Amino acid sequence: MIKTRFTELFGIEYPIIQGGMQGVSKAELVAAVANAGGLGFLSALTQPTPEDLVNEIARTRTLTDKPFGVNLTILPSLVPPPYDEYVKAIIDSGVKVVETAGRSPAPFMALFNDAGVKVIHKCTSVKHAKKAQEVGCAAVIIDGFEAAGHPGEDDIPSLVLLPRAVDELYVPVIACGGFSDGRSLVAALALGADAVSMGTRFLGTQEAPVHANLKQKLVEASELDTQLIFRKFRNTARVYKNTIATEVADIERRIDSEFADVAPLVAGKRGAVVLETGDMEHGIWWAGVSAGLIYDIPTVAELVSRIVADAESIIRDRLTGLIA
Repeated sequence: MIKTRFTELFGIEYPIIQGGMQGVSKAELVAAVANAGGLGFLSALTQPTPEDLVNEIARTRTLTDKPFGVNLTILPSLVPPPYDEYVKAIIDSGVKVVETAGRSPAPFMALFNDAGVKVIHKCTSVKHAKKAQEVGCAAVIIDGFEAAGHPGEDDIPSLVLLPRAVDELYVPVIACGGFSDGRSLVAALALGADAVSMGTRFLGTQEAPVHANLKQKLVEASELDTQLIFRKFRNTARVYKNTIATEVADIERRIDSEFADVAPLVAGKRGAVVLETGDMEHGIWWAGVSAGLIYDIPTVAELVSRIVADAESIIRDRLTGLIA
């Protein structure tokens, strides 16, 4: 049994988190992670309205009686979602763990604290992690450059960014970006993390609500099959390298290109078609470098059990044996 500050604080069996993924983190996946002993997060904004989120939380509770949380990604927008209403939906539903990403959760911390909700904020730099700790977050997730989604603009990989965060913080630190198996869990623990957060690896499970074609692409992928886009616009994103992602990157290289030139290609509706229909060239979809370490599509229970067993074996049989 691997116990850490994080497993004790959040009442879970294993130091393994399934991060909130837009369009993916729904009841079936989240409940499977919870039942396997990890901590899963629903994606609040995957649900069209706060009322839909309330229903999805209730649906998840029909599938598990173990702890789970909700991800709330706070992004700048000309017409922002009703964040206050989503926060109220989370609190009124009795959820006690929230993963925030994007902008600081500071505007909502008083409400969460009053309701006894523990907040975990996802950060891409030590500076932002320290700020999250300062505003009262119970833990932070530190995203290395290997991660899918938006890994920041500093390009610091997990091997350096993770221990730097551990050196600066007193709250538990969760490693994210490149973590997918027992070996990487042990590495994260050795670097000072209290848990790992995985997105791409959980995307490649039987319970992930995406088309089988996407899962097959993950099995076929190497560590070279992701593409960085939006670099020119200081909003770097790591996605799977398909024809759309390559076209976006090519457009960005033009001196006179603007975001409006790529916006139609990267629209969320196009990405949703990929997840639902399996047309893998219709839009962009998120994938981290750890796709190169995905060799099969297990159930969530099989994956978590394998990761924990392998990690325990490495610690017990290999690392202990290295000490003369």
